[in-house]
Amino acid sequence: MRHDIQPNERAFSTKEVAEEMGIATATVRRYGQILEQNGFEFFKDGPRRIFVRSDIDALIELRDTEHSQEETAKKLVEQQQTRLKQATEVAIPDTYDGALQDPSQLSEFFHALTKELAATREMNAQLSQDMDELKTKVARLQQDHHVISSGVGNFAQKTSTNIEKLAEQHKAQYESLLEQEKEKSAALKEELERMREDQKKGWQAQNEFNQQLEVSISKSKGTLGKFLDLFRK
Repeated sequence: MRHDIQPNERAFSTKEVAEEMGIATATVRRYGQILEQNGFEFFKDGPRRIFVRSDIDALIELRDTEHSQEETAKKLVEQQQTRLKQATEVAIPDTYDGALQDPSQLSEFFHALTKELAATREMNAQLSQDMDELKTKVARLQQDHHVISSGVGNFAQKTSTNIEKLAEQHKAQYESLLEQEKEKSAALKEELERMREDQKKGWQAQNEFNQQLEVSISKSKGTLGKFLDLFRK
């Protein structure tokens, strides 16, 4: 277990470490995996890593190394183990009984315990702050989603209404044009019937005239014949 926490030392999230180092959060996680695979210890909140300043220094050294990352990770693990051993020797006596019997060692023990409690409180405060920020972001995302969904729904409804209106307008225009064509067709039919009747009447009048003319000619021929017969006698 780690005992290298300093009083009131700040804890950092993966996102904060990535921003400070100028790299992606996925790269921070990969560096952390490389270190853990070689024995490096991180503070954990479940599966999440909680970083302190010494961890960030180790990540920076792993990022900037001129050697292989595996070789650098092993060196960093050795440095951490040495630091943890020294912290343990200072904070915890060889035996628990000895610590209780020696007032100075007992004071050091409680001092180290106080450090750990302070660091734990700091990490809890940071986690609480991160959780509040996460809740705020989730609430904003939900609100944005609601606004977008409402906008899309309203747009779809307006579009559907406009389409229905256009369809009604086109239908009304079509029916109006159809009615006008019917009226024109009926008027044209009536005009043709009237022209036929006029033509029929004209032909009938011409026939009557021709018949009267033939009768008149016939009568004229009869009178002329009688007149000629007088001279023949």
